[in-house]
Amino acid sequence: MDTDGTRETRPTSAGYIPRPAAPPKPSHAPTAGPTLGDWLRVPRSSDGPGVWTYGHVPRGAEEPEVTPTRQLVSGALISLLAGLLLWSLLWNGYLGGFWLWPMYMFTPDSWAHSHAAVVVAYVWYGIVIGALLFGFGRLGRWPELLRRLLRGRAVRPLHSAEPARPEPGGEDDPSRWPQVRRAGLGEVADRLEGEAGGGRMNDVDYARIRRAWDSVRVDPSRMRAFADSVRDKGAGACVHPSGDRDLPVRAARHDLLARQVLLGTVEDGVRNPYARRGTSLALDPDVLGTSLLAVGPSGTGKTQRLVRPVVESLALQALAGQAAVVAVGAAGAQLGPDAAYDVVVRIGDPGSVYDLDLYGGATDPDEAATLLAEAFVGDVPGIDVRRAATALAQLLGPFRTAYGRFPAVPELRELLDQVPAAFDALRRELAADGAAHHTMLRELDARTRQHGAHGDPGPALADRVALLDRPAFAGFFDTTGQGRPFSLRALEHPIRVRVDLPERGHADASRMLARLLLAQFNAAAAARADRSLFAFLAFDDASHTLTPETVRGVQRLRSAHAGVLLTLRTLDDVPEPLRTPLLGAVGCRMAFSGVTTWDGKRFAEAWGTEWVETRDVTHRTVFADQPLTRAIHAFRKLVTGKAVTTDAVTVRQVERERWSASDLAHAVPPGHAVLSLTSVQGERAAPLLVRLAGTA
Repeated sequence: MDTDGTRETRPTSAGYIPRPAAPPKPSHAPTAGPTLGDWLRVPRSSDGPGVWTYGHVPRGAEEPEVTPTRQLVSGALISLLAGLLLWSLLWNGYLGGFWLWPMYMFTPDSWAHSHAAVVVAYVWYGIVIGALLFGFGRLGRWPELLRRLLRGRAVRPLHSAEPARPEPGGEDDPSRWPQVRRAGLGEVADRLEGEAGGGRMNDVDYARIRRAWDSVRVDPSRMRAFADSVRDKGAGACVHPSGDRDLPVRAARHDLLARQVLLGTVEDGVRNPYARRGTSLALDPDVLGTSLLAVGPSGTGKTQRLVRPVVESLALQALAGQAAVVAVGAAGAQLGPDAAYDVVVRIGDPGSVYDLDLYGGATDPDEAATLLAEAFVGDVPGIDVRRAATALAQLLGPFRTAYGRFPAVPELRELLDQVPAAFDALRRELAADGAAHHTMLRELDARTRQHGAHGDPGPALADRVALLDRPAFAGFFDTTGQGRPFSLRALEHPIRVRVDLPERGHADASRMLARLLLAQFNAAAAARADRSLFAFLAFDDASHTLTPETVRGVQRLRSAHAGVLLTLRTLDDVPEPLRTPLLGAVGCRMAFSGVTTWDGKRFAEAWGTEWVETRDVTHRTVFADQPLTRAIHAFRKLVTGKAVTTDAVTVRQVERERWSASDLAHAVPPGHAVLSLTSVQGERAAPLLVRLAGTA
């Protein structure tokens, strides 16, 4: 193909014929790895929260006692010399001839002077030598020494037996869909098996169709629709509403069968429990359902090594119909391409297709007022959020009654500022219906009386609303129905959402919107009628986002099958009274390398202490009483330059911090983090030093 797009020709004996066009350029690089069938047949097992279950083989709970190689060599030499000595004593008759009696008892007298007697004698000598080698070899641990020398390693970790893999093509082969076959849908199972074997099905397809089959088992009336969809579309059955069957790019390693994303590897060191050393660590909804707080300075990889993989994993699960995810970050944050999301809200960008619903889809004025008050003044000291919610409700209720919608940002600002024209227009609209809206008129009168009084939250609310009433946000937060607002009420659907906040030019507005999103998420997750989907909200930067009410809301997400991921540069970005409650509200805590000692102190207190065995060695000088002994000690001191001492060893159990503040600040290498996990069921994993995998 020429550069201008025409087809190239080549000469032949018959003249010029067109050269076949080159195949189209692939959209992505080829992937190497196991086939779908091999991936499905890999056994998955777990012995604690956070274990990467793909091919995991549990280790022993305690480290096996390993004898030093030097001690093994000395023991082998001593046993060898002892064996040679015993054989020499036997051979030379120093111990008598009792060891020859069995040979004499089983040898006929007629063989006494024949060649057969010689053969029998040497056979018996060999038996005796073999018995000596076996006995002294066991005594000197020769087999262990040989294994260590041949294999070249000093430690042989104890592992449990690896789980058996299903046989390819067997009854339990997952790629043959045995559960569908047992339900009498053999034709459907054959179609799915053909799709998997032909390479037309990926891991997302398998997880999505299995999720659909689980819903059929719950509601058998869906079986016919499921079967028809598989017959018509094969691996594309029950597809996500977007039509996507995979993400455009993956930055981490995922296991959709276990709903896990690989985060890193637990360091093989004494700081970690022996059973977890060297194992892979992963996150899944079982631990993310208790929420995760990560703290680390800028540049430690919180976005690339934590937020991006987790969001990507939940986006894949959303395509499989298992989750709904909302990722919030500053504009330009590396949270994945736009094509990986169903909704991308770019607040302050005129080219944004979607808008943000300022009221979170609420229809009750009191509920909407509570959410707005939490976002607007929840971080302002000295202002009662409940009074602020009451003040907002006194305006939102009458406005919605009069116009059938909530006010837009400029309208809400005018009402909070008590602009006469806006107030009079609203009053006239309510009065036009006579006594029907008497209650709403009374609400307006109450707001008028309270305006300007001592402790009135109205001016503070007006100042915060003014942050959104800027030219950059013109056209956003529309309530007239002309835009396409996104509401967190959509969490009942498997949706992928990214919200870009205008952090650069409007930092205060971005923090206020982040508080609003967190408050709306807490309310929407708890109000879902169908909680089968795992709802998740990830903040790339949660600085100045938390309030007392949202921290309490995060603690309640566990029972709502939802969770949040909060990242901070330092705990100083959280008000002092909220730092301890925040660490108690989340079940998973993560400290990146480079945290300060005062941040480390908070984590150390949250992780508590453990009992450890310590050895105290005391050196005491030996004073001899005998002249000969004193002379020997004097000579030894002259040669070594040290006095003769004895060691007194004291072993005791003491209680120490799992990770001290100093260790967290100075002993965590770059690219590592200390992570503790708690599952929704209450299982806990002690703080682990993890080498983060980063992006693939």
